[in-house]
Amino acid sequence: MADLRSLFRQILHLDETPHRTALAFAIGVFIGFSPAYGLHMVMVGFCAWAFGWNVVALLAGAFLNNPWTLIPILGGTYWTGATLLGMHDFPSFDWSDLSFTGIYHQVAPHAWPFVLGGMVLSIVGGLLAYPIAYFLLVKYRRSRTAEQSAHLPPPPGLG
Repeated sequence: MADLRSLFRQILHLDETPHRTALAFAIGVFIGFSPAYGLHMVMVGFCAWAFGWNVVALLAGAFLNNPWTLIPILGGTYWTGATLLGMHDFPSFDWSDLSFTGIYHQVAPHAWPFVLGGMVLSIVGGLLAYPIAYFLLVKYRRSRTAEQSAHLPPPPGLG
């Protein structure tokens, strides 16, 4: 049983410092906002494998981009990139031509605003996520330490 607990502690990185856990969460947020759709889980897996970062924290950050937040994130991504590039036209889509070349010719002019906006939001999201996650982790660990020390038996010889 002790070996199973040790395995869980290693997998979940429960003994990590708040810095490393907050950093993994911030990198996850960066990945979640990146314009590399379809590669987010590959990037999470690579970061966990290559750098030994907390998989749970990476996934928590990356899953900020999920089916419920996808449309606002895509809209914000495009709007940010278009604003930075000085573009004022909104994309329209001709649903009558759904061939590969038809879709490509409709989407290609809007690729640069999307990529630029995604990178800007990735950087801003990661930079904002780190201090928030670090603060919350430190606060949580302090409260857990205080809670655990309140339940300890008194030292022997006090009585």
